[in-house]
Amino acid sequence: MPGFTLNMAVDALMKKEFDFYRSDRSSHPLMKAYGIKAIPFQHPEMDNWRNNFKGVRYHHQPTNFIIYGAVDDIWQDEEGNLIVVDYKATSTNEVISLDDRYRQSYKRQVEIYQWLLRQNGFPVSDLAYFVYANGLKDKEAFDGQLEFKVEVIPYRGDDGWVEDAIESAHRCLVSETIPQSDPECEYCQYHQKLSQVD
Repeated sequence: MPGFTLNMAVDALMKKEFDFYRSDRSSHPLMKAYGIKAIPFQHPEMDNWRNNFKGVRYHHQPTNFIIYGAVDDIWQDEEGNLIVVDYKATSTNEVISLDDRYRQSYKRQVEIYQWLLRQNGFPVSDLAYFVYANGLKDKEAFDGQLEFKVEVIPYRGDDGWVEDAIESAHRCLVSETIPQSDPECEYCQYHQKLSQVD
């Protein structure tokens, strides 16, 4: 897929902004505005955990899989629990809701991060946050800059499904039987249409 370069720019700037408060060991104004009693988490592996080619890693012994994912940020609450934070950028006039169909994968994404951190021995809060930057389209002119409304959306994750999903993926990969395609899967539909082209 092509890179979402504007989204990546917002992501990079948000990381820089939260890193300022991380180095200062203080709460970001957004945390204060939303009543979140936490500070950005300081850890020597933070840069690796946010690197797309490294991430938070765990060797799942039963399958011999290396499971990893690159977090956007981690905060720490007053009890010492880690909070998974995911930055998102969009531009919509609609109310941002995690109930939208395509945002279900966002929930699974943070739940995997929660699971990975727990497997690495960290105490992790079930509560995660999405920091949404929504590009405003109601300005009179562009004038070489975009303005955003930033909001924080809480989400209570449940990583109870992750272990079964890993085991299921392993069974599929070692099986000699190709699984049936799923009519809801966009990739399966694409492959079926591609195979019909002469």
